[in-house]
Amino acid sequence: MQNPAPRILFPKISTMNRRTFLQAGLATPVGLALADAMFLRATSPAAPARVGTAKACILLYMTGGPAQHETFDPKPNAPVGIRGEYQPIATSVPGTQICELLPMLAQQAHRYSILRSVFHGSDTHGVGVHYNLTGLRHAPRRSGEPQVDRQDPPCVGSVVRQLRGDRNGLPAAVQMPRPVGDQNNAMWGGQHAGFLGPRFDPLFLFDETWRPGDIMPGFTAAPGVDAQRQAGRSDLLDSVQGQRPAASAVERDYERFQQLAFDVLRSGQAWRAFSLEDEPRLMLDRYGDNRFGRSCLVARRLIEAGVAFVTVPWMFKQSEQNFDTHSRNFTKMRDMLLPPVDRAFSALLEDLTQRGLIDETLVAWTGEFGRTPRINGSAGRDHWGRVYSTVLAGGGIRGGNVIGRSDAQGGVPAYHPVHTADFVATMYHALGMGADTRVTDPSGRPHFIVQGKPVLELF
Repeated sequence: MQNPAPRILFPKISTMNRRTFLQAGLATPVGLALADAMFLRATSPAAPARVGTAKACILLYMTGGPAQHETFDPKPNAPVGIRGEYQPIATSVPGTQICELLPMLAQQAHRYSILRSVFHGSDTHGVGVHYNLTGLRHAPRRSGEPQVDRQDPPCVGSVVRQLRGDRNGLPAAVQMPRPVGDQNNAMWGGQHAGFLGPRFDPLFLFDETWRPGDIMPGFTAAPGVDAQRQAGRSDLLDSVQGQRPAASAVERDYERFQQLAFDVLRSGQAWRAFSLEDEPRLMLDRYGDNRFGRSCLVARRLIEAGVAFVTVPWMFKQSEQNFDTHSRNFTKMRDMLLPPVDRAFSALLEDLTQRGLIDETLVAWTGEFGRTPRINGSAGRDHWGRVYSTVLAGGGIRGGNVIGRSDAQGGVPAYHPVHTADFVATMYHALGMGADTRVTDPSGRPHFIVQGKPVLELF
């Protein structure tokens, strides 16, 4: 007996408006012109009813751009040379199928919704990264892939950090275990606070020698230095610095990170959220004992401890080890890429649900774009920003839905495209932010930061 047709919701088409370890970027804040901010405010839709319940968000970012065909939008009836090697499988939602390489996520389909008609139109990594992390296009560049720049709009995590603030001795935004980038560009644009300034950058945990969940180097006091002695050292430093002349901007930035380091040592209990020492072995095995799985488990711990936004990029930077599968797409997806994602993503959803955290924790899954429908001569798929799939769960999102649809070959949206700006606006909506939400740059200039329209059918 055939399964009934899946529930497919078609949102309205949205139009776009104009326009290492602890690491900080350059402090050269340049925001949008005031006229631009006024334009965005005037042309943005009225703020919708805020029905999102998310207090926090975990963003799983698949560096390189995963193929929609081999993840959440299989095309078994497409011609040879397009459909690929894998078959769709049934999920916990009657009529909804995903790729057979995601069996654990198939059993969790009632907890998430799939957007199959997301697009932004660019086949360039840096453009796609910036769109998916900010919902906005990057500031103009003279040439090349956009790397992080203080002229750019801020990532969602930095917006949340400014508006929600740090809590419990922990920064409101954290990214681990590495940057979104590859061997050609270590850190694409859109990953920090941009024109908001370094004060609101996420805490970047980029030490390649650190295994997520282990005690972090430098996050514990030196041997023989107890809490009282550490506090005395900190007080002495504060006293000396209080007698200095007014510090320069660069010195103030350094002092801010120095103070954060002392806060780490003072609030050791809060920072134990980064450690997996007290997690049962069964839990670690459920997530996967690799950098991605461990990072997802640490992300859950951080959310419990009060962090508001955690970004978990894919664990490897090399194109041969991430989702930029120009060659051997099917072998890589089967043997290296999707098994850890399937295990960790499904474990995260299950874990948050069992702990009663799913309604207040948004979980988002995306990459910079999708892959070409046609398989190339190297058994790979190339860059494709014309349609791709994303996933949202928790935070007021109703699970079990499929939003939009791509065409028979998985090449373009067939019904009601969802621009990436709308995908990010949906994340903001779940977090209680909308078209009237504004952030402030260091000069005090306001910026209305949400340009897209949230997909309200998800709530």
